[in-house]
Amino acid sequence: MNSSPAPATSNYRWVICGLLFWVTTANYIDRGVFGNLAPELQKEIGWTAGQYWYLQVAFNAAYAVSLLVVGRLIDVVGLRWGFALACGFWGLASMSHSLACTVTGFFICRILLALGEGGNFPAAIKTTAEWFPKNERALATGIFNSGSNVGGLLVPLALPLLVAWLNHLFVGGHQVGWRGAFLITGIFDLFWIAGWLCLYKKPADHPRVSAAELAHINSEPPETSIRVPWSRLFRYRQAWSFIVGKFMTDCFWWFYLFGAPVFFAERFGTDLKGRMGPLATIYVVASFGSIGGGWLAGHFMKRGWTTNRARKTAMFIFAACVFPVAFATISDKIWISAALIAIAGAAHQAWSANLFSLASDMFPRRVVASVTGLGGMAGSLGGIALFLIVGWLKDHRVSYIPIFIAAAVGYLLALAIIQLLVPKLEPANVDLPPPK
Repeated sequence: MNSSPAPATSNYRWVICGLLFWVTTANYIDRGVFGNLAPELQKEIGWTAGQYWYLQVAFNAAYAVSLLVVGRLIDVVGLRWGFALACGFWGLASMSHSLACTVTGFFICRILLALGEGGNFPAAIKTTAEWFPKNERALATGIFNSGSNVGGLLVPLALPLLVAWLNHLFVGGHQVGWRGAFLITGIFDLFWIAGWLCLYKKPADHPRVSAAELAHINSEPPETSIRVPWSRLFRYRQAWSFIVGKFMTDCFWWFYLFGAPVFFAERFGTDLKGRMGPLATIYVVASFGSIGGGWLAGHFMKRGWTTNRARKTAMFIFAACVFPVAFATISDKIWISAALIAIAGAAHQAWSANLFSLASDMFPRRVVASVTGLGGMAGSLGGIALFLIVGWLKDHRVSYIPIFIAAAVGYLLALAIIQLLVPKLEPANVDLPPPK
């Protein structure tokens, strides 16, 4: 046991936020390699344009199950080992892609990866609820969520160079090539697990947290420890507001993540290197949106705005910023399309930082991972619905125009429904019998 005295002052919660940023970056590296290699893998493995989107359906279906189960498991088991085990599982699943040789093999690998990756966001949101007071949670969420953009950025920048180098390596007379790229991703996960187990403890038990910082973290009223049955959460409109918001908007981020490389390849005839700049631009701009989105709501609160007014005003601004993406598919200039998707991606990440914070705004910390898991499951189901539609459209040679129009208006519709369900963002009193 570490008996050294706690420091007089500290800001250790931001170290924990850094760990969340790191693991989210690793998470998106693991899932992004496949999407960026997809046009080239399609030529080698032989799937159709529609089958690619059905691969994403399988991923999202497994991801939905994972969010539902792992979110609850983390509430029960605890963050320390629950998070580490989830990361270890998805790291091994990511590496297993290097063994796939058929469409069926990739289906299995995508399902395994999704079953592990579903643990990231419920655990990360629970960590921010545990380590940050309410007025800092959106910023902390925005910072760690920007790891999704950094991971998305690193893949298109590094992958062409990495694959070119791996194409010159041979093991047992076989070219390493793209298979080696999937193996290398496991390094990020392994080092994160070691860092997490070394650095994470609960705030009250951490020797690096000062009394002043602990008081700041716990500045909200203390919570009871009464267990809340998982099924009860469905009976609160606060939970449904989060579920609906995720269902209606997460699918479009999934589409940008898995669809942008394919869209650029189909629309503009790009190869792996040619897609590098446009894809990198999307994720660079989206990173600013993630952090800025979290900062804006906190800025409004510091000016005396209520949580309700600050959160929804910020969400309205970002929902409106998505609207121009409707024109991305009709442009004949790749950089104009990339810029419109980048703005939409940044707005989504800003929106998402505030949407995630709704869970901790309205629910006590002990059930936040469960609520986040429910919302994440809904987001994955929305992705499944969207990918089935895209798969059908591509099988019938229909353009992406309907998808981009839906993305343009989806956020405003979602915010309207959230306003109807929770007009004041009042907390759910889960220790009382649920409303009927």
